[in-house]
Amino acid sequence: MDLGLLYEFDAPQPWEGQHPEGQRMAERRVYRESIEQIVLADKMGFDTVWCVEHHFRENRSHMPSNEVVLGALSQITKRIKLGFGVSLMPHEFIHPARVAEKVATVDVLSQGRAQWGLGRSTPMEQQAFHVDIARSKEKMAAAARTVVGMWKEQYYEEHSEFLDFPARMVTPKPWQDPHPPSWMAASTESSAVLAGANACGLLCFSIMQPLSKLETLIAAYRKAQETAVPLTGVATNKVGIYTLVHCAESRDSFERDRVWESMWWWYKGLAEFHLKWEFAHLSEEQQKAAFPLLDKQARGEFDLTTFDQEDMVIVGTPDECLQKCLKYEAIGVDQLLCYLNFGYLPNEAVLKSIELLGTYVIPELARRGASRAAASLTAGVRAAEEHAAAG
Repeated sequence: MDLGLLYEFDAPQPWEGQHPEGQRMAERRVYRESIEQIVLADKMGFDTVWCVEHHFRENRSHMPSNEVVLGALSQITKRIKLGFGVSLMPHEFIHPARVAEKVATVDVLSQGRAQWGLGRSTPMEQQAFHVDIARSKEKMAAAARTVVGMWKEQYYEEHSEFLDFPARMVTPKPWQDPHPPSWMAASTESSAVLAGANACGLLCFSIMQPLSKLETLIAAYRKAQETAVPLTGVATNKVGIYTLVHCAESRDSFERDRVWESMWWWYKGLAEFHLKWEFAHLSEEQQKAAFPLLDKQARGEFDLTTFDQEDMVIVGTPDECLQKCLKYEAIGVDQLLCYLNFGYLPNEAVLKSIELLGTYVIPELARRGASRAAASLTAGVRAAEEHAAAG
């Protein structure tokens, strides 16, 4: 299993000062610090950094233009893959030609390090862009096929239900041949099955769930892959799961660095966003059922360390983080997307976390993977020899 990164560029509230200066200062800080962290992660051996595309978010996800961030990273990193996590694909968000152009440009600038994630977002953003929500899955797939055609053909032309496009040369073409690997965002089992059926990698943006539930979701994805019809020109059968990650030399630093407080900020912010924008039509009882921990925490009936004890997050010393990573690997995760910069964690603590993961955890995961591969090869050779001898 590889370790990757997921970055949303969070700007936790409350912001200092009057608007707009408070927001400006928070955003300037998170952009500066996040870039510094990703550059260090590149040096420490992380596999991929996935940068989100979100619009109009408050508190979290102040990154609407991931192609700009990834383009900048292409020039100051050397080996880390650069993931669109994701591109919002339905036509109302953006013309497919623009997706083809920006993903290919990052691929060229990085000399073949781009990863292409597909997504359709949630109602809050869809409504603002007047996306046809009922047909958003259909439009996402259609737009993806259009993008691949634009990369493949010298002159691409389409006259379909969703697009009327004259013959044009779309530039540049991707560095990778035929194009960067495609992944699809999923937060439910049905969307994971959709990713598998289309032979796309799975970017699972479900969090704070028991590993048993994630294992069921991954199994459904793998099952769908068995009869997959590739949506794009590159078939990908990999699972990326993201969760909050923080590695420290000792848990004694957790209180000083506000680890538990930052973890609750993440959950509370997620809940408040959905209750305001996505679940406003639900009854009060239904809203409480959707995020039961809000009431429990308010009544002092929830222990934040539960997330840690049940391995829904990965926090602790290097050895503790390694043991938790191995549990994710055991349920079929190919890449753990580490959400490192969450809440109120100081930049220095995040940098130290990256250093510890890169120094201790990543090499040990690689060593164990190499040992398993060697053992599998040896077993295969032995089986072949036994078969030949029996024949």
